[in-house]
Amino acid sequence: MNVNGAELQVEDSGGTGPTVLFVHGLLWSGRMFAAQIAALRDSFRCVAVDLRGQGKSEITKTGYGMDSLADDVAKVIETFGPVHYVGLSMGGFIGMRLAARRPELIRSLTLMNTAADREPRRNIPKYLAMGLVGRALGLGSLIDSVMQVMFGEPFLRDPSRAAEREALRSVLLLNTPVGAQRATHGVIFRRPVEGELHRIRAPTLVIAGAEDRAVKPTRSKRTAALIAGARFVLVPRAGHSSTLEEPAAVTAALREFLIANSAP
Repeated sequence: MNVNGAELQVEDSGGTGPTVLFVHGLLWSGRMFAAQIAALRDSFRCVAVDLRGQGKSEITKTGYGMDSLADDVAKVIETFGPVHYVGLSMGGFIGMRLAARRPELIRSLTLMNTAADREPRRNIPKYLAMGLVGRALGLGSLIDSVMQVMFGEPFLRDPSRAAEREALRSVLLLNTPVGAQRATHGVIFRRPVEGELHRIRAPTLVIAGAEDRAVKPTRSKRTAALIAGARFVLVPRAGHSSTLEEPAAVTAALREFLIANSAP
């Protein structure tokens, strides 16, 4: 789909139920929601978008700021009509912007492993350095560090999940250094949306991984407290990529929430 001059990968599972839009986190793609889409597509029309520079979408020279990415996603939503929005990390941050500024587009809002504040200052030099190393030496040189950020210790240390770890490592290595660096800049230099959360009226579910080191659960819980009526769910044993680490627990919480908020 051509959106604001960029070719974005948009996968539509079909179906006749209410539309659920899945928006991924940094360095991932819509496939990080594969388990949730497989479980929900009998009852919902599940649509996943790859943001510019990531997944199968086009790498562009500009457009990686959170305002620009939110505008991209808004254009996708306008194609399908109002949606139940599900966003993880960067995708969740975009969802908060849209729910506050374009409420007519959002039927309900699910935020996973995300927070409304700015990136902590102590993290910025580390992420900038990782981006430069990735551009110079390739993402393979950073993959172990990236895995430590993306996943919690329970997933990383579980011997029974070694094959899953290798498969996800391969997915992360599909990112191009240029696309990864540009997307990372958009995330770490975002402006906070804490001051806008009081404007969100859509029913909201906030899911946090108990082992998340990229966005600590306390930050997600504080975000939930600033949204009227938001429900907070803490997923044990999950890190920053909760949909992949604990797919059953995340899917169960998401299904319950979507069904409860899908009445005509």
